[in-house]
Amino acid sequence: MPTVYRFRVTFEDYDETYRDIAIKSTQTFEDLHHIIQSSIGFDASKPASFYMSNDNWIKGDEISTEIRVNKQGEKSVLMKDSRLCDFMADPHQKIYYISDYDAKWTFFIELFKLLPKDDISSSYPACIKSSGEAPRQYAVIPQPKNIIAEEGELNKLFDILGADDIEVEEEDDSIIETEEGVDADEIAGMEEEGEDDAEEGDEEEMSMSDDDDQSDED
Repeated sequence: MPTVYRFRVTFEDYDETYRDIAIKSTQTFEDLHHIIQSSIGFDASKPASFYMSNDNWIKGDEISTEIRVNKQGEKSVLMKDSRLCDFMADPHQKIYYISDYDAKWTFFIELFKLLPKDDISSSYPACIKSSGEAPRQYAVIPQPKNIIAEEGELNKLFDILGADDIEVEEEDDSIIETEEGVDADEIAGMEEEGEDDAEEGDEEEMSMSDDDDQSDED
């Protein structure tokens, strides 16, 4: 009859948050991996590794979701093929656990109780005690408050506000700038001045013409 192990799983950076897990000795590390992830609300599909450790948490043999090779060229064993009872060398066995290699969530797992008899009414593995709220696996990035309006958004705003609520500055037609910056009033003055000069020129020409006619008669 298999023994029931009880493990305490603690977050490395959250000492007050832990989960107590009950699992059969004949179940696999993959079963342990899934119940831990479920108990803290994490995504169990991410790769992970258990490291059999000593009392000082020095990493030993690696048991992983996928085969990995360490610096010494040694391959890890797969969780699904590894029973817990084949690796428990100490009644207070310590296991270093890393989940989601990108985020690198780390946990301390310690065996704290052995139950020689299996309770047939219980379903294993199971989380039998939960303390503290687990952190979020992924950081939540808030959306920026100031968003630039896309094309068409301004028209919608005009429709909502109404045309009467929108002030539009009208163009002043009293001043028309030429290419050289001359005002319309100055142009009008120049035109009147030109007309006066033209009239004076016509009068002088007519006067000269009358004088010529008079001299011809003489």
